[in-house]
Amino acid sequence: MIMDLSQTYDVLIIGGGNAALCAAMTARRAGASVLVLEGAPVDFRGGNSRHTRNLRCMHQHPTGVLTDSYQEDEYWNDLLKVTGGQTNERLAKMTIHESGTCMDWMIQHGARFQPALGGTLHLSRTNAFFLGGGKALMNAYYRTAGKMGVDIECNSEVRELKIRDGKFYSAVFSRKGFAQEVKAKTLIAASGGFQSNIDWLKEAWGDAANNFIIRGTPYDKGLILKLLMDHGIKTIGDPKQCHAVAIDARAPRFDGGIITRVDSVSLGIVVNKNAERFYDEGEDFWPKRYAIWGRLVAAQPDQIAYSIIDAKPMGAFMPPVFPPIKAGSIRELALELKLDPQALEKTIAKFNASVKPGTFNHTVMDDCETVNLEPPKTHWARQLDTPPFYAYPLRPGITFTYLGVNVNEKAQAIMQDDKPAENIYAAGEIMAGNILGKGYLAGFGMTIGTVFGRIAGEEAARNVIA
Repeated sequence: MIMDLSQTYDVLIIGGGNAALCAAMTARRAGASVLVLEGAPVDFRGGNSRHTRNLRCMHQHPTGVLTDSYQEDEYWNDLLKVTGGQTNERLAKMTIHESGTCMDWMIQHGARFQPALGGTLHLSRTNAFFLGGGKALMNAYYRTAGKMGVDIECNSEVRELKIRDGKFYSAVFSRKGFAQEVKAKTLIAASGGFQSNIDWLKEAWGDAANNFIIRGTPYDKGLILKLLMDHGIKTIGDPKQCHAVAIDARAPRFDGGIITRVDSVSLGIVVNKNAERFYDEGEDFWPKRYAIWGRLVAAQPDQIAYSIIDAKPMGAFMPPVFPPIKAGSIRELALELKLDPQALEKTIAKFNASVKPGTFNHTVMDDCETVNLEPPKTHWARQLDTPPFYAYPLRPGITFTYLGVNVNEKAQAIMQDDKPAENIYAAGEIMAGNILGKGYLAGFGMTIGTVFGRIAGEEAARNVIA
């Protein structure tokens, strides 16, 4: 659809990912006229959503793609573990409850699902995987939204928001080199975090941010968040908190996506540039703990680390896009990695000597652990003694930042006086910090975007149609 700038739209949505499209389709189905402005070109539309694989959802019984059940209480406890309680309980529990309705809604709007793949089978109970991944999902949503009559314009970056006394009136955006203005009765901000804005990251992280790799879209620079902040919208979250995983250091600076993630961490050891271990690699399954490793690597010298395994676990984890560095001995591997050979040999010898015999099983929290070792490895500890030896270089891979817009249960943006803005809503990564104070659960970002996208779309439409 082609936008009509002579009209005042009922709902303007800034952003073009999962949350934005969920909001757009919901508002349009409620009878509102809707315009979506996506800053990225058509080929890169969809934000981080196009790199996703799955959605975490509660369910009472097995479904076509989900096994067993995943009850609300367990879901909530899983979230508490990764956030350490840094979450808005009311919003979090509402999201978890509503996640049970997401799959059917998504299917009705073009989504298709498939069973969990090998290497991800431990998620088969908790996470529903998209057939074709996130890009297929986004393409389906764009087709459906277009058929419903949603106006969509890509390559349209919003540069200015006209807001007075907490009320939105219009937005100025750049398209084909020209500034244009669009009026709307309500605004939904669904434009992601600021992870692609290295200067903003450096305000929180210092020069370490120069070594960060941005897993997703290079278009998430946080401009809308800054504009909303400038107009008195209240924020929530720590600018240093983010979804940050350990990814292959050879990944491109932007847009490498999920295939650059390294999942071998729990099956071996991780050392820094001094060939020293620095954290328990066996703390928990990677879906609950993988998002802490980006921050851990970020705290190491030069923001570099190495996941080291021997031949035994090869084939037991989802391989990343880059092949491992391979060597016939620990010394040769150290030289390949430009590490001190004696230091790495000493670290591994000390680790091997501490391993307590047990029954190894990478699909459960097994009894293979270390004794008298600091830091310990509490599960999946096996001696590194079977050549060849392999290594993946690691850097912090930032997915999205948690500093964002403070919202209520109606997805209304909150002003500095703690009152909701009259006609401004937020959904997706730009408000995920309300629920994710720190840490991450696999697939939960898509859950937040789907739930709050639908809420924002419904509430914005109700605002103008009621």
